[in-house]
Amino acid sequence: MNDRTLKILATLSLPSITGLHAGQLTSSIEIPRLDVAEYHRPYVAAWIESEERQLVANLAVWYDTEMADREGETWLKDLRQWWRKGGRSLELPVDGVTGPTKPVGKHEMAIDLDQTAMAELPAGEYYFVVEASREVGGRELLRIPFQWTENPSAQGEVSGERELGKVTLHISE
Repeated sequence: MNDRTLKILATLSLPSITGLHAGQLTSSIEIPRLDVAEYHRPYVAAWIESEERQLVANLAVWYDTEMADREGETWLKDLRQWWRKGGRSLELPVDGVTGPTKPVGKHEMAIDLDQTAMAELPAGEYYFVVEASREVGGRELLRIPFQWTENPSAQGEVSGERELGKVTLHISE
């Protein structure tokens, strides 16, 4: 398995709310090995959305960044939920958010929330969302609900059925 830690700064456009203390968000996103004739690495997007299911922060977008003439960006629309919620309005690549597709294995993500605008999120219910789409394959979307409070602490996990394996979320001060 290929374990890799990515330091990612999330970009937010929220009103400033003082007093909330952030910490660290860590996540593990597993890309499963599939027994198929024609395998392509999936495109994956990870983001935070509000209780109303509005995109709050882009955390990661993994796609084919090496294609000539930025053709890899053409297929990002196959990440349907992410694309509709805000992906189409991004000017790609986004520094610290976009990266190449990942091979089969578990991929770690660590985000220092004190260094991002997530420290200013209003308290409330949010979702950590991961969506994957694969050429000549399927699409899968997973959500992990969490509470954002003055002293955020949350954890959760969910397992996909095909395009994603186990996805975990841990938020700590």
